[in-house]
Amino acid sequence: MTDSPSAAGPVLPDAPRGNLVDSYAPAAWRPYLRLARIDRPIGWWLLLLPCWWSAAAAAGADGSGPPSILTLALFWIGAVAMRGAGSTYNDIIDRDLDRQVERTRNRPIPSGQVTARQAAWFLLAQCGVGLAVLLQFNRFAIATGFASLVFVLIYPFMKRITSWPQAVLGLAFAWGGLMGWAAHYGALGWPAVFLYAAAIAWTMGYDTVYAIQDLEDDVIAGIKSTARMFGAHAREAIGALYLFAIVFAAAAIRSAHLGVWAYIGLIAFATHLFWQVRVLRKADGAVALRLFRSNRDAGLLLFAGLALDAAVRTL
Repeated sequence: MTDSPSAAGPVLPDAPRGNLVDSYAPAAWRPYLRLARIDRPIGWWLLLLPCWWSAAAAAGADGSGPPSILTLALFWIGAVAMRGAGSTYNDIIDRDLDRQVERTRNRPIPSGQVTARQAAWFLLAQCGVGLAVLLQFNRFAIATGFASLVFVLIYPFMKRITSWPQAVLGLAFAWGGLMGWAAHYGALGWPAVFLYAAAIAWTMGYDTVYAIQDLEDDVIAGIKSTARMFGAHAREAIGALYLFAIVFAAAAIRSAHLGVWAYIGLIAFATHLFWQVRVLRKADGAVALRLFRSNRDAGLLLFAGLALDAAVRTL
């Protein structure tokens, strides 16, 4: 790739304006950084946050203090690498569909900035980083991490055969709800299972919000989604999914015997989710994208409550 405007490629419509990739990265790097979604960090945030929830809940449950900074940092590196790897794999599989959708036709592969073979080599490099991170944990956590690959591998095909691809994405993206607990205890418990369920419902909700942007193009391309399936009732369905997320998160906090700060974090999380439902307008793609991105803040509110609760238990 040469350092030229054509190599740099167009700025993608769902990337935040003025992001670091489009503003500062060398032009030859930009297609690869876009494949990894470095220009759209919301993806790795949403993959990371269930890991942090679970790590904080596990630390709080045994009274060992706040979650380890090293553990949180490893999950962050792993989330960035594996979000990038998953997105690159998805773009390889979806390259023909992406050419038919306005929002995705300028992605690196369908626009010709990167070949599928080049993307496959880049995918392997990102998987190598993710593997190096995973090997820092105990054997049970390593095995748990590998198990998630089943859902990662099948997800790109789901939009072709079912109206519930968001459910499969939830099974993959929520896996961190198990990982934080597994890394701490070398086993799973009901709090981890409940957090996983909460994160699945949350993911299905926010990805339905995200899919609202593509409704018209998805109909033309034959892409299935919960946003299409729910139709005029999408707002109510998203609200129900968010309610399930709140209920399961409450069950996790209760089963882990956490304290008041965890519940305060849950209340803040719930308030944010219901604010999203209140302002969502089905046909407004710009509002849908803004609300989708705001889920980083929702997830951080719950994490802050869980981490603070774990910290005060040592006082």
